[in-house]
Amino acid sequence: MHIVDSSGWLEYFSGSSFADHFEAPLSDPEHLIVPVITIYEVFKKILRERGESAALQAACQMQAGTVVDISTSLVLEAARHPLPLADSLIYATTLLWNAELWTQDEHFKDLPNVRYFPK
Repeated sequence: MHIVDSSGWLEYFSGSSFADHFEAPLSDPEHLIVPVITIYEVFKKILRERGESAALQAACQMQAGTVVDISTSLVLEAARHPLPLADSLIYATTLLWNAELWTQDEHFKDLPNVRYFPK
């Protein structure tokens, strides 16, 4: 199972030179876990930069994977990690689903179950 952090989704949607790093997990929705907080972060950034239509299209595409909502068990796990709130929720989801997190976010760089791609 794979989780792509918001940074990876944004690279993918922008078609940047870093998008290739995230193509493998994003092209396999059957094994893709999508923390709902990543939908929030991606939607908000695309809404601000490219408008509602593009943001809604991105949110729709993200829901092709298994969307994981925020639950009590998830927030209790997230609170154990010394990361910012959204990152804690994403990492806790990674651990609870025994997944691999694909990211460019330096907060995750040295954590287990993380595939980190520096910018």
